[in-house]
Amino acid sequence: MRLSPKGGDVNPLMFQFFTWDCNHPQLSWWKHFESEVPNLAQLGVTQVWLPPPNKAMRKQGQGYDAYDLWDLGEFYQKGTIATRWGTKEELVRAIETANAHGIDVLIDAVLNHKLGADRPEKFMAVPVDPNNRLKDIGPAREIEGWTGFDFLGRGDKYSSFKWTYEHFTGLDWDHRTRSKGVFRIATSKHRGWSRWVDTELGNYDYLLGIDIDHRHPEVRKDLLSWGTWVLQTTGGAGFRFDAIKHMDRRFLLSFIKHVRETLGRTDIFSVAEYWSNNIDLIKPYIRAFEGLVTFFDVPLHYNFHDASKGGGQYDLRKILDRTVLKYQPGDAVTFVDNHDTQIGQTLESWVGSNFKLQAYALILLYGEGHPCVFYGDLYPNEECYDESTARSLRILMDARRRFAYGPRTEYPQERNCVGFARAGDATRDGCAVLVSNAEQASSDGDAEQAPAHTHTIRMDVSSRNAAATYRPLFEPLAQTVTAAADGWAAFTCPRGGVQVWVKEGEGA
Repeated sequence: MRLSPKGGDVNPLMFQFFTWDCNHPQLSWWKHFESEVPNLAQLGVTQVWLPPPNKAMRKQGQGYDAYDLWDLGEFYQKGTIATRWGTKEELVRAIETANAHGIDVLIDAVLNHKLGADRPEKFMAVPVDPNNRLKDIGPAREIEGWTGFDFLGRGDKYSSFKWTYEHFTGLDWDHRTRSKGVFRIATSKHRGWSRWVDTELGNYDYLLGIDIDHRHPEVRKDLLSWGTWVLQTTGGAGFRFDAIKHMDRRFLLSFIKHVRETLGRTDIFSVAEYWSNNIDLIKPYIRAFEGLVTFFDVPLHYNFHDASKGGGQYDLRKILDRTVLKYQPGDAVTFVDNHDTQIGQTLESWVGSNFKLQAYALILLYGEGHPCVFYGDLYPNEECYDESTARSLRILMDARRRFAYGPRTEYPQERNCVGFARAGDATRDGCAVLVSNAEQASSDGDAEQAPAHTHTIRMDVSSRNAAATYRPLFEPLAQTVTAAADGWAAFTCPRGGVQVWVKEGEGA
């Protein structure tokens, strides 16, 4: 799959350009993105994941509350022409600018559900147990649900398809009785929940809103057409798929194949969100998608989260255990945090500042997996910004672009400090990386009993770098290390910190 429009041997890098409640004080979000494209390119970004571009159920909706996929901020619907992020014209112009700077853009495709219907309809439905969707808890009865989507502002432009209750499998609100629950639509034309979804809660077809039936031929036709259209219209290069554990995976595979075939592009990049920290649950999905989809490495994120909570009690030698990166590195999109893991969000699992840079050093410099950097960690914002983290993250992104090349040798030295060396290639000299989660050494008490303020790991940076002098990218900067004639050198790292060593004179 295409990781960079340029190809070649330059390290690719994904960037998530939004937080959950992000906004810009002067610019629309699309214009803000366009203005930042040159800076992102300079930092080595080759892919940007943008928020859902479709019209939401409310003016400030993020797009995951999907109303009309065919309205990218072009029609007056839901009280606005622009989406939360801007107009269609602004989006297209921003993507053109990104492409001109060697950056591909991924479209966030919300294909699981719809919200914000234009009118209610009456139909038969069965209430089911929210904790076991295969268990009915009452007889079928007529309910009233908001399932009629007419798109009066858009009319028939781009698509003449109008959604009704026939095109959905379930919902969570009976407007007639004003009651909340999980209701399976049960008319003679409905086939119940899809079997090709995750088995959590018995059957996890239903997540929220009005759940789309991906087996319905009219639904399939409309969504398949949209997939091709949205990339052609915007200039996007691929997709991020939201909430795939709740979607008919056979449909999603056919969606990907259809877009590839109709556009004649076999390298279209796709990444899926299957939210689970259990690699055993993700493995069947990796196999089912035939290598056409990458997966966010949620288990690795939770390892980072656990490490940030555990401090010095966490064994860094196990940080990659039971992850997508370890199981199938070519299918792993590694990340530290995203909009869903922010504090206060439903999947809150924020990686604290005590381990944030260590985590980024691992995904950016390791050499396997496709790393994704989060906007909230790099750009000033009111939700999760830390200036010190952002400053150091820029250094790590630049180090990935310039130094993180060549074969990797790992040094799982001790439970609180691990390292690896990148040997470099024909034109780049590589680097040595150390990460620590050890508690800071105390200056009190017996100095002889106190732990050292630094870790030391001997690493082989290859004989081609024999006698080379290395300098650190992070404090303390006033030191150097010289490799021996056999290419070995003793590199240091502060306790509870990160250090990256590069050859003196490289990128100074």
